[in-house]
Amino acid sequence: MAATIKEIAAKARVSIATVSRALNRDPRVTEETRRQILKIADTLEYRPNILARNFAQKKSNLIGLILPEISDEYFTEIIKGVDEIAFSQNLYTIVASSHKYKSLKDEVVTFIKSGLLSGLILLVSYLDDELSSILSKSHLPVVIINSNSKNKKFDRIGIDDYSGSFSMTTHLIKKKHYDFLSHITGPIDNDDAGLRRNGFIDACKKFGSKYIIQEGDFSKDAGFNACKKLLNLKSRPRVIFAANDMMAIGCYDYIKQVKLEIPRDIGVVGFDDVFVSQYLNPPLTTVRVNIEEVGKRAAELLLKKIQSNNGVESSVIHIPTELVIRESC
Repeated sequence: MAATIKEIAAKARVSIATVSRALNRDPRVTEETRRQILKIADTLEYRPNILARNFAQKKSNLIGLILPEISDEYFTEIIKGVDEIAFSQNLYTIVASSHKYKSLKDEVVTFIKSGLLSGLILLVSYLDDELSSILSKSHLPVVIINSNSKNKKFDRIGIDDYSGSFSMTTHLIKKKHYDFLSHITGPIDNDDAGLRRNGFIDACKKFGSKYIIQEGDFSKDAGFNACKKLLNLKSRPRVIFAANDMMAIGCYDYIKQVKLEIPRDIGVVGFDDVFVSQYLNPPLTTVRVNIEEVGKRAAELLLKKIQSNNGVESSVIHIPTELVIRESC
């Protein structure tokens, strides 16, 4: 059974009120007493009842983070960034994912109605009017992670997807001399995927290069299946630019299955530079996004919004990208 404030008070021979003040860094408690209480709390493995504390203080030290899923390395890096900033400010992060069993809007409404949060970070592929209305009516400080939202009501973190994709495609054409390129897209309704697709197409058009588009959905399976379709064309492309690294990994799996070699038979590049990309055989050329930084900046924006009581104008921060040239093309 977890230790209680009452047990700490008895062991420290002080009042329950003194323990409570010490745990909350109240200046009325001397530094010596506070150190003694914290040492005893640590020995007893005391963990605060967050809900009770929020109720007593009439404020929340919880922030919410809603992601499309939490199994992908991309999303775990965002969680890491958010939690690092939140923890440094004595805040706790509640993470949830939207999936096929519960819509994103339902997840948002559940978080809002709980009344537990001081603010919310939401990674959303597309911010529609209904979701925007739900968030606005909640009066809860909100930060959106989305690269192409035209909605100016909320603070937003965006990745420079278009520039990264345009630069990578230019590299493939001008530096690697590929004359027939392919692009496996992310989901049609995903703003980041749309920007990456547009950057690819515009670069191909600028240099008069032949290209083909194959639909995908950011999953490894989608990369595998799209690669299969592309390599079974009568006239197949010489390089595949996957809109994220997970689909590029799916391409690797299919290419290995049919006993072709990268980059001798087909070049492959990705986007995001997830941790495993450098350890593929051959290591993957990709567009690097500092994913953890996305989470950190989102948390910093949210804390600024919370501390200002929502009284500052909404702002947009763009996270830059860079090319990581390895051996896959």
